[in-house]
Amino acid sequence: MAKSQESINKKEKETKRFKKQKDKLLKSEERKKNSQGGGLDNMIAYVDENGNITSTPPDPTKKKVIDVESIQIGVSKRTEDDVPAIRKGRIDFYNDQKGFGFIKEIGTQEKYFVHVNGLLDEVKEGDTVVFELERGLKGMNAVRVKKV
Repeated sequence: MAKSQESINKKEKETKRFKKQKDKLLKSEERKKNSQGGGLDNMIAYVDENGNITSTPPDPTKKKVIDVESIQIGVSKRTEDDVPAIRKGRIDFYNDQKGFGFIKEIGTQEKYFVHVNGLLDEVKEGDTVVFELERGLKGMNAVRVKKV
């Protein structure tokens, strides 16, 4: 009896599969030989005092001790003396039917929103007032507004 055609195909497929595995192993070994990685020591980089990346570690004798409290990030902190609590301004616009208006601060010419709930006295356009500021949803709002 003659052998079936399938067994020949199976042997050919098996030999191809083994050849692929062998080629794959040879390629990976070749890659390992030619790689210049050399481990963790070749991958480490250092930053010098000027912020440049170097391959040499820093000299421990040149190490500077820095006071962490002296470092300022961003804008310096505001003190109570920087911002006056009570400001003076003039009613630039006020609609008593809708219950809101704007105060223009004397000196800086900044405009601040004022709502009827923030008024201590009744006001109209042109009145000079003193007020305090409070952060609102859309910016600074004038509150505790008194006529002068």
